[in-house]
Amino acid sequence: MNKRKVLVVEDEKDIAELLALHLRDIDCEVTLASDGHEGMRHAFARNWDLVILDLRLPGPDGLSICRSLRRESRYVPILMLTSKSSELDRVLGLELGADDYVTKPFSVSELMARVKAIFRRVESLEKRFPGGAETLSIGPLKIDTSGRQVLVNNELMPLTAREFDLLLHFARHPGHVFSRAQLLDSVWGYGHDGYEHTVNSHINRLRSKIEPDPAHPEVIVTVWGVGYKLDARPQEYAA
Repeated sequence: MNKRKVLVVEDEKDIAELLALHLRDIDCEVTLASDGHEGMRHAFARNWDLVILDLRLPGPDGLSICRSLRRESRYVPILMLTSKSSELDRVLGLELGADDYVTKPFSVSELMARVKAIFRRVESLEKRFPGGAETLSIGPLKIDTSGRQVLVNNELMPLTAREFDLLLHFARHPGHVFSRAQLLDSVWGYGHDGYEHTVNSHINRLRSKIEPDPAHPEVIVTVWGVGYKLDARPQEYAA
């Protein structure tokens, strides 16, 4: 198996080297960048299996690099490193399409659990859609799994990486009711006890983008006392 290629953009040398050490322990090929300019150059120099971005960088910051990567047609997973005081930056990063974030100071074991969860999620997608050219049609929605794009009534609707994964999970299991804990485990990919409200906020944002009337959802509906389900069944699977 080829080693996974990981780019770490982090200006604190000790943190960067610690991350590289643990990533190499799980058989990753690691490239380090110590500022935003170097990070931006490396980000577009090759195809990465994961980019780990510190938000506070000399030169272009992590948000700028994240924004630039999400303009590209090829999807690359992005994990952000943020400080505890930068809640706004975390929200902006997730809205720009980052897959996850870890706050500093962080537990190495937690960070590596999140890295592994991202790898598992990508592997699952690749196994389910090995040709990368599947499209799911659900009512007014068209989900392009390869380009990670969603059309609503034939208009492109920008979703964050997590919103896309959440919608795709529902689309793969129409009519199945998922609890918040099950969605955290399946979509986020790791134990996240106490963060069920994260599911609620993502569901609300997703509804605001795909539902004709978000106040009265017809696609992703609430099953009171249990969780959520996709109410519309896929109409077709097309290559």
